[in-house]
Amino acid sequence: MPATTTTAPTGTAAIAHELVDLCRQGRNADAIEQFYAGDINSIESMGNEAMPAEVQGIDAVRKKHEWWTENVQVHSATTRGPFIGDNEFAVFFEYDTTFKPTGKRNTMREMALYTVDNGKIVREEFFYRTNAD
Repeated sequence: MPATTTTAPTGTAAIAHELVDLCRQGRNADAIEQFYAGDINSIESMGNEAMPAEVQGIDAVRKKHEWWTENVQVHSATTRGPFIGDNEFAVFFEYDTTFKPTGKRNTMREMALYTVDNGKIVREEFFYRTNAD
């Protein structure tokens, strides 16, 4: 009997639905490994000395995700979407979090826009307001 292989989805809609499913399971790191291109461009609404607003490449995105898991305790998460276009899709995230270094708890809401090319996410951009806004 021939070996069975599974391949990652390559269409925008398939990637969008699978990414959302993984995020709903709390498996965001798995989504990064499965769907992100090696040269991905990741853009936040703001940055700081510890984490710039824009990073390039899968290793930088992994580092950003590690920073998040080390510094943020997620009490609950809600994911809505995906909202699918031709080669882009959007996802709404809402998190109840505590920032570990300060102990401050808040609700974070953001919209993420993902761009897909050749079956991989090549760009992610996050839109959110800060507490100072």
